[in-house]
Amino acid sequence: MLFGSKEMIRRGIEIIKLNPIDRFSLQFRLTLEIAMLSVLSLSSVAAWTSGKMQDILITTHTQNVKYIATRFPRDVELYSDMLPPNVGLQKTIDNVSVPNLVIWVKSGDNKQLLAQSNGANSSFMADEELMKLAEMPLQPMVYQFHDRFLVLYQGEIWIKNNLLGKVYMAKDVTDEERQLINAIQSLAVVCILATTATIITIAFRIRQSLQPLQEMNKIAGAISAEDLSQAKLRLNNAPSEVKELAQTFNMMLSRLSDSWEQQRQFVSNVSHELRTPLTVVLGYLQSLLRRSTNLNDYQKEALETAASEADRTVHLLQYLLDLARADSGYTIYRRDRVNLNELVTEVAEMAEQFSNRIIQIEASETFFTICDRDRLKQVLINLIDNAVKYSAADQPIILKIDQSNQKINIQVCDRGVGIPLKDQGRIFERFYRVDESRTRDTGGHGLGLAIVKTLVDGMGGSISIRSELGSGSVFTIAFAS
Repeated sequence: MLFGSKEMIRRGIEIIKLNPIDRFSLQFRLTLEIAMLSVLSLSSVAAWTSGKMQDILITTHTQNVKYIATRFPRDVELYSDMLPPNVGLQKTIDNVSVPNLVIWVKSGDNKQLLAQSNGANSSFMADEELMKLAEMPLQPMVYQFHDRFLVLYQGEIWIKNNLLGKVYMAKDVTDEERQLINAIQSLAVVCILATTATIITIAFRIRQSLQPLQEMNKIAGAISAEDLSQAKLRLNNAPSEVKELAQTFNMMLSRLSDSWEQQRQFVSNVSHELRTPLTVVLGYLQSLLRRSTNLNDYQKEALETAASEADRTVHLLQYLLDLARADSGYTIYRRDRVNLNELVTEVAEMAEQFSNRIIQIEASETFFTICDRDRLKQVLINLIDNAVKYSAADQPIILKIDQSNQKINIQVCDRGVGIPLKDQGRIFERFYRVDESRTRDTGGHGLGLAIVKTLVDGMGGSISIRSELGSGSVFTIAFAS
């Protein structure tokens, strides 16, 4: 194999079959450019080789004919002293003729045929059509005459400074030309096979060379904010340029990790420092409202608004502080065997008391799971609070406990406004709000569901949503049974 092993070509063919062609990929562009360069190079070599072989064929036979043509006038002059001109011409033709060579002599005005080869010296005879072809201006090339290939020659015969006539020669090179054509065809087939093997091998090698970049892409796509500090690219067999890129990428990850840690620490510090004074301010405002017997309506409304915003800000800071602790790994989860029926009943009674809503519980049996009881209680309170905010006052909130696919599920169901499908994939993101105006009216700030997901993930569970506009939402928490 000229351009790589059979195994490499086989694997290259499999790669081309299994991988769709991306016209904008670096692999496709490099393969295409190198393939075009290879095709151009091999085509140029094949064309040059074919031309040189044709020139050698023409030169060889032309020199042979010219040698005979050079000798022809001398023989004619020798015979002219002893024999009549026509007899001398014929005698000369018979002497110099060789197989596959036709010679004929015409008068100077090309009107009279003076002599020609007989049939014993050639496999073809000169006819009128061939004579007309020979009388044309000739070039050093092979002429096709019917199914034969000929090298033609024309010259003048001078005897004692008198023009005796013109000699024409036709050398039959059909066998050599056909061998040359077969050789050129074989060369073309070899070039096509070599080009195909080259393209396949190049595609395989380029794919191997770009494999480290694909690995970098996979690793980079899997890195999240939580594992920035541990994420490192290690490419042992990559080219030097790719290794340098990986090192630069690792330094960038390190800087991002430091920046992310500083941001989390800043949020945690700010939340902690602001929560205490705001709690104190909220306490004073609430105390003032309870003792405000001499305040007018405007003053009471202003104090109630300030207390409400202070309370909302305190809750927001508490959420930020919880998230910052979870991101930093400071949140501790207790692993206990929890009776879910008792926990759900406790949360439902508490929610009914503070929300004045009907909370229904549906459970066919008693279920237990391993989780953090206090964290799960916080999760359920947040989900019930969310259901209360976005459903009508006369609609009950339903809590279901069941088991399926080796999972114990807790569902919080409401018949509220629902969540659009396009937003369902993002509602667990921090500060994401489905409807800015509606969320502002209900006091939401886009962190409640983010904390719910963080706590559920920390306990080893999962949470999902199924919702439809106008029909309500179902949040499902799943734990291993």
